[in-house]
Amino acid sequence: MSESTVQLLFNLSGRVALITGGSGYLGQSFCRALAEAGATVVVASRLQSRAQRVADGLPCVGTAKHFGVELDQLDEASVAAGFTAAVNAAGAVDILINNGQQGHALDLTNVTADAFSSDLKNATGYFLLARHLRDHVVARGAAGAVVMVGSMYGVVGSYPDAYDGVCMASPVQYHALKGGIIHMTRHLAVYWGKDGVRVNCLSPGPFPSDKAPAEMVERLKTKSPMGRMGVPQELNGALLLLASDAGSYITGQNLLVDGGWTAW
Repeated sequence: MSESTVQLLFNLSGRVALITGGSGYLGQSFCRALAEAGATVVVASRLQSRAQRVADGLPCVGTAKHFGVELDQLDEASVAAGFTAAVNAAGAVDILINNGQQGHALDLTNVTADAFSSDLKNATGYFLLARHLRDHVVARGAAGAVVMVGSMYGVVGSYPDAYDGVCMASPVQYHALKGGIIHMTRHLAVYWGKDGVRVNCLSPGPFPSDKAPAEMVERLKTKSPMGRMGVPQELNGALLLLASDAGSYITGQNLLVDGGWTAW
């Protein structure tokens, strides 16, 4: 068996990647990375027009074309319709990036039962989409890759003093959600390995956008061994590793990209 070059291992030419939350802060960076690696990218968002704007701005490598679809991961019918729309637009889907996130700005002091349960439905959407991908590639006799987007907060608790007096605490339901997604990754990986479907989780550390409170960001920097926050492009190498043939023997893993946060 001849060895592929590193360039070929990371090359996604001829593959189709569906990414939820593709119009978001991290999602747009993920979309560009996948497109630059040669993939046809299907951008999913709750608004098709917003998804299409992102798709239209992506670079096209070779014959790759990009598309936007409407998909609300908290709605089972929308999940099914969105996945079907992605297949119809691109002809197939080989890679799923479960990145979408909908949540309530409520912490452990005031989150309601309904809000807590609603936020956990993100995990349901991740599972349903992953199952659609698995069934789709198996029916085609193809291989598939699922990348769940977790969080360092699915592994460790937060620091209360980073938020105290500045903004609400990191939502307790978010921690429960991300911890569940990480373990769901392991569970699906061991069941679907024989089907040629790899399932991994990419867990970012602190990657605040410009909308985050400046004082909170400064406090978070003191909690990081690297003394700074991450920027979106610093996740792209890990994303491509898990989505491409470079990670062909990696499944059931949670890859933390957190500046050393969880190494303390």
